[in-house]
Amino acid sequence: MSTPSTSLTDRTSQRMNDVLAGRIRGPRSWLVFAGPAVIASVAYMDPGNYATNIQAGAGYGYALLWVVVMANLVAMLFQALSARLGIVTGKNLAEHCRDGFSRPVVIAMWIVSEIAAMATDLAEFLGGAIGLALLFNMPLMAGMGITAIVTYALLLVENRGFRPMELLIGTLVGVIGLCYLAELFIAPIAWGEAARGAIIPQMPDLAALTISVGIIGATVMPHAIYLHSGLTQNRVEIKNDTERARVLKFSNVEVVVALAIAGMINIAMVMMAASAFHAGNPEVAEIETAYHTLTPLLGGMAAAAFLISLIASGVSSSVVGTMAGQMIMQGFIRLRIPLLIRRVVTMLPAFIVVAMGVNVTTALVASQVVLSIALPIPMIALVIFSSKRSVMGAFTIGPVLKSLAILAATVVLTLNFVLLANVAGLPIPFLSN
Repeated sequence: MSTPSTSLTDRTSQRMNDVLAGRIRGPRSWLVFAGPAVIASVAYMDPGNYATNIQAGAGYGYALLWVVVMANLVAMLFQALSARLGIVTGKNLAEHCRDGFSRPVVIAMWIVSEIAAMATDLAEFLGGAIGLALLFNMPLMAGMGITAIVTYALLLVENRGFRPMELLIGTLVGVIGLCYLAELFIAPIAWGEAARGAIIPQMPDLAALTISVGIIGATVMPHAIYLHSGLTQNRVEIKNDTERARVLKFSNVEVVVALAIAGMINIAMVMMAASAFHAGNPEVAEIETAYHTLTPLLGGMAAAAFLISLIASGVSSSVVGTMAGQMIMQGFIRLRIPLLIRRVVTMLPAFIVVAMGVNVTTALVASQVVLSIALPIPMIALVIFSSKRSVMGAFTIGPVLKSLAILAATVVLTLNFVLLANVAGLPIPFLSN
C-alpha cells in the first residue's frame, strides 16, 4: 500500500494511484477523482446567471426552461472536451494555443481572453457585493471591500494544493444548491407547467429570444473552458493509455453530474422567479428588485436564502475566475504574477463602475456582452485541438462527437452574435416587429 502523507492533496493523489492500480474499487474510486468539474461548474451558476434567469422566470414563467436545459447540455459537451484535452496531453488549452498558433495570434487571443476574465470577475464580484450589501444593509462599496478580502483569503487555500480548494468550492456549491432547494419548498411551483417548459421548445415573443440568448451567453463561459483543461492536467501520474481511458471515464461522469447539478440550480432559479414574480410582477429584472419583492411575497426566509446563495455564488465564482485568469496568463505568455496583484487588477473595474455611479445591472449586462465577444476563441480552439490526431493520438474525438461540437459551437456563436447585434442596434429581420 501507499505511504501515508500529512497533505490532503498528497493523500488524494496516492488514492488516485491506488484506484488506477486496482487497490480501490467501487463508489470510493469515483469520489477520489471528483473535483475539477465541480470547480468549473461554478461558472454556470454565477451572478450573471441570476440576472438572466430572473428575467426569464418573471417575464415568461416556465416557458424558457428548455433554453436552460439546452445551454447546460452544450456546457457539458465543451467542459468534457476541455477536461479530455488536459488529461490526454498534460497541457491546458491556453498552452496548446501558445504552441499551435503564430505569435501575433497568440498575443491577440491572450488579450481578448484577459479582457473576458476581467469582465467575468466584474459580474461575479459585483454579485457577491450586492448580496452582502442587501443581506446586512450596508453600502455597496462596503460589501465590495468585504468581498475582496474574503475572495483573496479563499484564494490562498490554493497554496495548500488542489484538494482543499476543490472541497472549499464544493461546499459553496452545496450552499447554493441547498438555498434553492429551500426556495422550491417555499415557492408554490406549478410542476406540470415546469416539466412542459423544460422539454417543449417555445419562443413566446421576440423579447424572449433576446433573454434566451442572454441565458446561453451567461452559461457557456470562456474562462471555464480554459480552466477545466488546466485543472485536469498532471493531476495524477498516468502510465499508459489504459489508465488514461479510465481517468477519462471518471472525468466524463463527473462532468455530467456536476453540470447536471448546476443545471438544476439554474432551473430552480427560473422556477422560483416564475412562481414568485410572473403572475403579479413580470417586470422584475434586477437582483435588488427581486430581493425586495420576494420578502412580501414569500417571506423573509425565501429572501434570505436568495441572498445567501447569491453571496456564495459571487464569492466562489470570483475565486474560480481569478484562478482561470492566472492559468490563461501563464498558458499564453508563460507569465505568473503574484496573486494579490492579480486580485487587485481584476477587481478594479468593479470598484470603478460603482464609484462612477453606473447602474449595477447595466454593468452586469455589459460584462455578458464582452464575454459573448470572447467566447468563440476557446470554443473553436478546443474543437481544433480535440480533432487533431497529432495532439490527441488515440483519444482524438470521432466524427459524431466532432459534428456535435461544431453544431453546438455554431448555434451558441450565432445566438451570441445576434445578442451583440441587438445590443448594438443593428437591424435583424427576425428580431424586428
